[in-house]
Amino acid sequence: MSAKWSIFNRLICVTVVLSAFLLPVSAQEKDTIVVVKYDTIWMKDFPDTIITSKIRTNRYDRRVHRYRSHWEALIPTHTKLQFAGNMGLLSLGTGWDYGKRNQWETDIFFGILPKYQSKRTKLTFTLKQNYMPWSIDLGKQFSVEPLSCGMYLNTVFGDEFWVNEPERYPKGYYGFSSKVRIHIFLGQRMTYDIDPKRRFMAKAITFFYELSTCDLYIVSAFTNKYLKPKDYLSLSFGLKLQLL
Repeated sequence: MSAKWSIFNRLICVTVVLSAFLLPVSAQEKDTIVVVKYDTIWMKDFPDTIITSKIRTNRYDRRVHRYRSHWEALIPTHTKLQFAGNMGLLSLGTGWDYGKRNQWETDIFFGILPKYQSKRTKLTFTLKQNYMPWSIDLGKQFSVEPLSCGMYLNTVFGDEFWVNEPERYPKGYYGFSSKVRIHIFLGQRMTYDIDPKRRFMAKAITFFYELSTCDLYIVSAFTNKYLKPKDYLSLSFGLKLQLL
């Protein structure tokens, strides 16, 4: 009896194995695995078909997407540290890169102006716009911007500075504001792209220098011929850490 039962079991195994190989192609697409151990048969199916469906977005979903995109655009992409430049002895700021080649930058700075001959140390604020027409690669990790240019507005916090002339001065006596200065600058940059395996806080470091002047210095240079370039031009240095 046991011999007949063993023969019967083996016939079942052979039948199942043959039927697995003779199934239509459509049935084989499920990657059917037949495991035969002794006289026991296990059938396991692992379908690998991914079914996707198109979901139509409504007006609310599109509005949420725009809302999130606008807030994400406010995340600063870099931070800067600048020395001199008529915006404080040392200024720390942050900003945003944009444009097809990230050739535009907008920065905001807060700077420290030591008291020197005045009564107290002062705080400065600067809004700066930068433009880099082109960039030249110097290998895999280095690049240079042979020209950077732009302008910035700078102000000094304090009651002793004013936008409009105080009444104690005759009208038109000064003709300019002592609180707000408009600057223009030209400079150059060199960038080092940090290896992805060694990045910690930044993806790139940029060193730059700039030659700048302001509206008051330009007027003084044209009206006072004895002034030299060192009297109306300012040299500044800085570092930029590319965060995103």
